[in-house]
Amino acid sequence: MKKTLTLIALIGAALTACAEGNLKISIFGDSYSTYEGYLTPDTNEIWYFKPENPQLHKNNDVRTVEETWWHQVISNMKAELEVNNAFSGSTICHTGYPKGPEPSVPIAGLEKHRDYTNRSFENRSNRLGNPDVILICGGTNDSWCGAPIGDYIYGNQTTEQLYYFRPAMAKLLADLRTNYPKAQLLFILNSELKQEINESVHTICNHYGVSCLDLKDIDKQQGHPSVKGMKAIADQVTAWLKKNAIKKN
Repeated sequence: MKKTLTLIALIGAALTACAEGNLKISIFGDSYSTYEGYLTPDTNEIWYFKPENPQLHKNNDVRTVEETWWHQVISNMKAELEVNNAFSGSTICHTGYPKGPEPSVPIAGLEKHRDYTNRSFENRSNRLGNPDVILICGGTNDSWCGAPIGDYIYGNQTTEQLYYFRPAMAKLLADLRTNYPKAQLLFILNSELKQEINESVHTICNHYGVSCLDLKDIDKQQGHPSVKGMKAIADQVTAWLKKNAIKKN
């Protein structure tokens, strides 16, 4: 009986150690990383819906959460999802699209754009849990909505400057470094974005020592990854994580 109890205790300890050894990955993104029922908070806007939802995008073939890029990465790495804070339509800076329910940007020359402060990456950067790895997939909406680029400003950005891409991107990475000092950061840069967005991301990531992965050959439907595109993203991110031997903190 004593040997049996000892064996059970050893097995339990081994299982606990195994569970504690899993990477905890947080997803920080826009519509590309959404899926109904898997967002924190659940009030974030969604682009990828469950098949039974009437809001399902019929012209995009992604149907299940298992087909999303981030779910595949977590499965490939035998990791755990810490938080998925993705928000459809979100920009890194506070400037959004010309149309929408939000009020206009309160800056001369930007009044045609909507104020996206509440959904911006910068405003959500302290809501990612306690991850070992943060996968940041952003910049797409900044490129699509025509957000102003601004100057490279590292530190002490004013509220007005955060409506511009470069100052907001810089503050975002600085804040992530401060809020999650032990976490590995990877910025995943979408394909087919404006060159000034790509150049800005590379420059700012380099300034803060944050790795940047440029996605290649991503198949899209309605501007969003298809099943084929999701797998391509997952394969490229997984390959990067394995190549760089990312481990639990």
